[in-house]
Amino acid sequence: MRNILIIGATSAIAEATARRFAAAGARFYLVGRNAEKLAAIARDLEIRSGQPVHSESLDLDLLDQHPALVERATHALGGIDIALIAHGTLPDQAACQQSVERTLAAIHSNALSAISLATLLGNAFEARGGGALVVIGSVAGDRGRQSNYIYGAAKGMVGLFLQGLRNRLSGKGVQVITVKPGFVDTPMTAAFEKKGLLWAQPDRIARGIVAAVDRRRAVVYLPWFWRWIMAVIVHIPEKLFKRLKL
Repeated sequence: MRNILIIGATSAIAEATARRFAAAGARFYLVGRNAEKLAAIARDLEIRSGQPVHSESLDLDLLDQHPALVERATHALGGIDIALIAHGTLPDQAACQQSVERTLAAIHSNALSAISLATLLGNAFEARGGGALVVIGSVAGDRGRQSNYIYGAAKGMVGLFLQGLRNRLSGKGVQVITVKPGFVDTPMTAAFEKKGLLWAQPDRIARGIVAAVDRRRAVVYLPWFWRWIMAVIVHIPEKLFKRLKL
C-alpha cells in the first residue's frame, strides 16, 4: 500500500492519476485551492481505495506555508512514498507581455512554488532513503515560443531544477520524475480548439505517470510522440525559428 501526497489534487491530470493509484488501495493526502472540489475528490477516492483520505485547502503561492504542509502530510500518512506536484496556471501570454507584475506572478505560481515544494520533498525523501517525486512540467518548457514563452519559461525552469535534483539524489534511492504532457483536454485549456490527434485525455496522461513511477523513469513525454515532436522543434536553427509563428 502506497502513501501518496498530491499537491494540486483538483487538477484533471492529478485526479485521474489518483484514481489509478486508488485502484491499488493507496492512501492519500490531497492539497488544493478549491475546498469544495477537494472534498468531493476525497470522498470519491475513499470509495475507490477503501482507505481514509486526508485533505486540506491551501494557497500554494504562500511559500512559507510549504514546510508545515509537508510535515502535516508526513504525520498524517505515517510517511510519504510518492509525491505528485501537479498545481499551476496557464497565464494569459498577451496580458503578461504588457505587465511585469503578471509575468512574475505566473513564474511564481508555475515555477517557484513547485521548486519550493520539490526542495522540501526531495530533502525529506533523501533523509528517509527512498521515495518518488513526480512533477508535472510541460513540453512548453523545451523551447521558448512567442505564443506561450512566459509559461514555457516557468516550466523550463522547473525542468532544469529537476535535472539537477535528480542528479543529486540518484544515488540516494530517490526517484525524481519530470512529466512533460503535450496538449491535454482539461479545464485549464478550455479556451483552446481541441481537435486532432495531438490532444489527449487526462486519463491517458495518468496512465503514463503511474507507469513512469513503476518503471523508474526520469523524464517522460506524454503521450510518447511529443518526445519526437519537441526534438524537431528544439533543433530548428534559431535563424529559421525566429521567423516561425509558433
